[in-house]
Amino acid sequence: MNSTPLPAVRIAGPDEARVVAALLVEFNREYGTPTPEVDVLTRRLRRLLADRSTFALLAGRPEIGVALVSLRTSVWYEGPVATLDELYVGPQQRSRGLGARLLAAVEAEVRRRGGEVVEINVDGDGGGAPRFYERHGYRNTEVGDDTPLLYYFRELT
Repeated sequence: MNSTPLPAVRIAGPDEARVVAALLVEFNREYGTPTPEVDVLTRRLRRLLADRSTFALLAGRPEIGVALVSLRTSVWYEGPVATLDELYVGPQQRSRGLGARLLAAVEAEVRRRGGEVVEINVDGDGGGAPRFYERHGYRNTEVGDDTPLLYYFRELT
């Protein structure tokens, strides 16, 4: 295990849309998922990150990790519901705790914005993602029911 201290995590501003876009494209290409080009995502992210309904977190300089979150209203919660759209740490930086640090920062920012729950869609079989999220208190079943949901969630209250 690498003993180098974990890099700081910060909220990305609209001026960092290209950095967020590049990491998202890297993520999708690593897993063979079709993706718009960096320029397309940059234009979208510049607009989205200027609005309070979307935020991104970046880890490191140069940046080696990203989390992208969308917020929406819901009748089931007083505050916004957060969807963790993407969480990515570059391959050379994995297994050091940076994903956990990004996830904790997401939860803290959602709480700061008045949110009560984080939801996560895990693609396909999810690889190690389900285990990662379960280790951090997320579940894909309601209390008292073992029928799997189509997503993982964690209530923050």
